[in-house]
Amino acid sequence: MNKDLEEVALQFRKLPGIGVKSARRLAYFMLERPQEEVDLFLDTIRHARSRVCYCSTCCNLATSDPCDICSDDRRDHSIICVVEQPQDVTAMEQSQEYHGLYHVLHGVLSPLDGIGPEQLKIKELLKRLEKNDVKEIIIATDPDTEGEATAYYLSRLIKPSGIKVTRIGRGIPAGGAVGYTDGITLAGAVENRKEI
Repeated sequence: MNKDLEEVALQFRKLPGIGVKSARRLAYFMLERPQEEVDLFLDTIRHARSRVCYCSTCCNLATSDPCDICSDDRRDHSIICVVEQPQDVTAMEQSQEYHGLYHVLHGVLSPLDGIGPEQLKIKELLKRLEKNDVKEIIIATDPDTEGEATAYYLSRLIKPSGIKVTRIGRGIPAGGAVGYTDGITLAGAVENRKEI
């Protein structure tokens, strides 16, 4: 195989969720494109990367500091939703149901991967809680082992301050079928049931 092609594929493999075959497919695709398309693709990434920074308040990716969400006076500044990654903020915003602020941890506790509290933006969250009049923290980490451990760790850190700590509900997704849902999801659905 062509050495240059393999080098391009190696770079694509660094992206999350891209395996060997997908990386090669992307490498072939990009190397077969007209030079103008490749230049536009690279220039778009360079331009975005030069403008993007981290919000010093919520640690989300932004093009201003503080970000548009943190500086929006119409949002409820007494509630902070803690999420794992910047893309989780985007997902929450698409729901159009949450109108508070956010805090991005940039990961979850994972001792096997060498990720402890020091590698996450937990210290920054605790500083925010000292300065602001926050009444509730909503923990919206994933319902997997690491996400649950992170939620438990955060709740133990925050509860002594008197701030209400809640966890997002879990259960069967809209359009899902009980018979095809895994046991952990069903357990969360039963645990988080509501009266109708």
